[in-house]
Amino acid sequence: MVSHRFPPWLVKRMPSPSKAHGLKAIMRQKRLHTVCEEARCPNLFECFSRGTATFMIGGDVCTRTCGYCAVTKGLPDPLDADEPMHVAEASFRLNLNHVVVTMVNRDDLADGAAGHVVETIEAIRKRLPEATIEVLVSDFMGDFAAVEKVVRARPDVFNHNMETVGRLFRKIRPNGDYERSLRALAIAREIDPGITTKSGIMVGLGETEDDVFSLMDDLRRPEVDCQIMTIGQYLQPQKKALPVREFIHPDTYDRYRAAGEDKGFAYVYAGPFVRSSYNAMEAMHAAQGGGGENPAGDPEGRTFMTEDRSGRNVPVSQGRMVSLYP
Repeated sequence: MVSHRFPPWLVKRMPSPSKAHGLKAIMRQKRLHTVCEEARCPNLFECFSRGTATFMIGGDVCTRTCGYCAVTKGLPDPLDADEPMHVAEASFRLNLNHVVVTMVNRDDLADGAAGHVVETIEAIRKRLPEATIEVLVSDFMGDFAAVEKVVRARPDVFNHNMETVGRLFRKIRPNGDYERSLRALAIAREIDPGITTKSGIMVGLGETEDDVFSLMDDLRRPEVDCQIMTIGQYLQPQKKALPVREFIHPDTYDRYRAAGEDKGFAYVYAGPFVRSSYNAMEAMHAAQGGGGENPAGDPEGRTFMTEDRSGRNVPVSQGRMVSLYP
């Protein structure tokens, strides 16, 4: 059966938008961007109402043309030299215990904005010395000296998303390279064996379960040794973006979690509303042996799992887009 609507595990109750206004006010005051807003994350109001967000640095224009992403594409403005300080100040005002910083691709810059990432890490550490820091960075177009620069700033978590499986990589990430992305993660562990590394993918773009298992094997290569993997449903952010092929059933995510644990990941976070930076502190603690409870809001869709794990993915009609919210 082809779906014209979201299945029940992808219907999300929207918290009151008014609860998010305080966080938005801080972001606008500091001229900051969040990946939550720019990428049209379905968890935005939930996270904002809890006073958490993922900072997006380097501006709000990306130099790459990935078809799944809603971030504006083109030639970015020069870097804002005050941005690292503003991220640190906003983190302090929000009283964050775990600060997550992502970035647009800045292929127009000699170091891909690696130095800007380092300055941001240092500014946060100065303002919030007890907070842990997670960075989600680009592949720096294969400039592994830039990767090293970021790793030597000692973030607690180094994240680089594969975004999709090897078979679909060229289509989904035309400006990227599968082995180059794996190498970025490998170098982080090579330079600092104690750092926690992380990568995430979207599903529902036409991949098979075997494709995902193969990617897991690549992330668990001894030289890569990625510790955390996130897997979440791709949702088409705008009409011109790549279409969704399938809505993935929670039973499938359950198989992915089990397979990932068998393959040696310290933590696999998989479900319809899982995103790379969502509940990031909890994922880090779980990977580092701190355990963790099932996150609020059921982002993994456990409520909809079947007793015999026979739930099926739902093929998607390529018609009009519909709202996530009832």
